[in-house]
Amino acid sequence: MIKRREFFVGSALTAVSAKRVWGANDRIGLGLIGCGNRGIHAHMKETLKFREETNIEYRAVCDIWRQHREEAAAYAQKEQGSAPKGMAAYRELLAMKEIDAVLIATPDHQHATMLADAMRAGKDAYCEKPLAMDMKDLLMAVDAVKKTDRVVQMGTQIRSLPSSMGAKAFVMSGGLGKVFKIEQERNGLKPYWHGYGERKIAEADTDWKAFVFNRKMRNWDPDQHAAWYGYRDFSRGPHANLMVHFIDLVHHITGNNTPKRCVTLGGTYRFKDARNAPDSVETILEYDDFLVRYSTAFGTGHGNYLKFFGTKGTLDASGWSGKPFPVLPQGAEDPLPAGTTPPEVQSDNHFLNWLKCLRTRQQPNAPIEAGYSHSVAVILSDEALIRGRRMVHDPARRIVKEG
Repeated sequence: MIKRREFFVGSALTAVSAKRVWGANDRIGLGLIGCGNRGIHAHMKETLKFREETNIEYRAVCDIWRQHREEAAAYAQKEQGSAPKGMAAYRELLAMKEIDAVLIATPDHQHATMLADAMRAGKDAYCEKPLAMDMKDLLMAVDAVKKTDRVVQMGTQIRSLPSSMGAKAFVMSGGLGKVFKIEQERNGLKPYWHGYGERKIAEADTDWKAFVFNRKMRNWDPDQHAAWYGYRDFSRGPHANLMVHFIDLVHHITGNNTPKRCVTLGGTYRFKDARNAPDSVETILEYDDFLVRYSTAFGTGHGNYLKFFGTKGTLDASGWSGKPFPVLPQGAEDPLPAGTTPPEVQSDNHFLNWLKCLRTRQQPNAPIEAGYSHSVAVILSDEALIRGRRMVHDPARRIVKEG
């Protein structure tokens, strides 16, 4: 028996799947799912910068929060000269024949299901990180993508910076010697969800049930809706959110895919309130021949850095300005000459890379495999935190387990 949702989304797939490649004069219709700060000021703003170059147009915007979708529609009309259709139900957007590709910028707990539904609807997709919060959702989303020929870009945009591309070329060529440890300390004066919690939302302006989505239903709570980053039902915490950019950069620069083992400690030490995401966390991940350490402590803005330690020197990737990362030549073996820098590598903006791939049908910089890898790392980290055990990834069985 075909479920109503499968029929609804599947019917859209039949309608659009025949169109695989666009000519230069064919306009690509985009749909934005999730019109909050990230959706409008990153996804929409960045893609519309390349509107004429890539011949795109936003034809629909979707958000359960009325004011957000109205703001997105107004922004699109101002920038492209035409108003997209606004709606609250994302499956309604996926069913539109005039939508060729979607950008998903919704809360973390919705990413995997929405991406899988986009695949069933025959849409290319750009999906925010983390791809998934548990292995069940991760495998569901990855397998849905693998069954199609759709172009999917994960929203880990740091890997597309010229500095990241140069660092990758430098490290992969042996420039640092053997990399044996990579660390990031990413602190802040207060948790990032505090700012989101300052937003005022009325129950009449949103769809609470649609927000809760696949989580256990609960009574209306405006703080959970507005400050969802601070609630573990909707986002696990900094080790599963902020760490994604770092761990994806580790995978990108070193060529490694997934960690083998992980241990994590953390909790709420400074900001004790109803929000239950940890405000401090320390996680260590083991790869085949190096260790990775990630740490966040909210309550201080000091101590931030990101470094790759090699036998010839240290790559300081703390600044994501796009300029080449500096190299510190204090190596134990055959130290690098002073002034060594990674090569200059040209690279398209992450959104532009995806838009170009919609036409060429090539794989973008952060394909679904990157989403699988970063998700395994953050799921390992979170499982180690909540279980108080060392967690292991079994790549053959695609599971995480104690070990």
